[in-house]
Amino acid sequence: MTSPEIRPAHPAECANPAALTVLYDGACPLCRREVGVYQGLTPRQPLAWCDVSDPATALPAGATRDAYLARFHVLRGGTEVLSGARAFVALWSALPGWRWLARAAALPGATSGLELAYRGFLRLRPALQRLAHAFEPSAAVPADLIAEMRSDHAGETGAVWIYHGVLAFSRDAGVREFALRHRDTERRHLERIAEVLPWPRRSRLLVPWRAAGFLTGALPALCGPRAVYATIASVETFVNHHYQQQIDRLAGRPEHAALRDMLIECQADECEHRDESLARRATPPGRLLALWCNLVGSGSAAAVHVARRL
Repeated sequence: MTSPEIRPAHPAECANPAALTVLYDGACPLCRREVGVYQGLTPRQPLAWCDVSDPATALPAGATRDAYLARFHVLRGGTEVLSGARAFVALWSALPGWRWLARAAALPGATSGLELAYRGFLRLRPALQRLAHAFEPSAAVPADLIAEMRSDHAGETGAVWIYHGVLAFSRDAGVREFALRHRDTERRHLERIAEVLPWPRRSRLLVPWRAAGFLTGALPALCGPRAVYATIASVETFVNHHYQQQIDRLAGRPEHAALRDMLIECQADECEHRDESLARRATPPGRLLALWCNLVGSGSAAAVHVARRL
């Protein structure tokens, strides 16, 4: 569900003494959604909407911008500033479908109770804001690439654990140096993708991806360096093509140039891993190892297919 659209405030509205002016925090996803609901109603009296998070918004005298951001306020009659529960009651009294709440607040002690409840909410507000921000669409990733980025995050998670698997069983000094170095690179990739992909958009199967990655590294490590390098080469060959598909989709979209550049850098690292693996493998894999590499490639493709959806 998308958040209700908020109608931008005109600067003159904020100083309109004939209107009840709502001073809301437009940088808060909770406030934006609530105000969007209110703006979809037809009020009994003129209402103005002013985003106090906008530095260009002139604020009523008597309080700082931080104070207006910290609590809900309305400006009544151009001079009287109401805060917290009293502000909500004033707004509800002007809105159809909400006036019963304003009437209920007129009962003895009701407004004081609402104020206590509001103060309790304010304690939880930072955590709720972080949660709401996490579920909002990411400006860094276009909607049509969310599924691909989810598969990238899952893939880099698996890649880190491939090297965990290699390190758990290989005692070859060259293999261990190779695995430690490239594991660090995959961790950096994972961190960069996590920065632009909110956690609710990530795969729900990260535990299975870790287990699959560990096995993909552990099994060839038991068979020796040649099997490890052949496995990594097979994985990275697939990853190179997967990144290239995304890079091509972002071509000609300058608003996402930063994301495309990040994918290009990640792809370059993966190609370096592939080329180093091929060089260390020395000789082509035998029939059994080739079968294993084909299985790894097919498994990678199947994992991407699943990660795009889950």
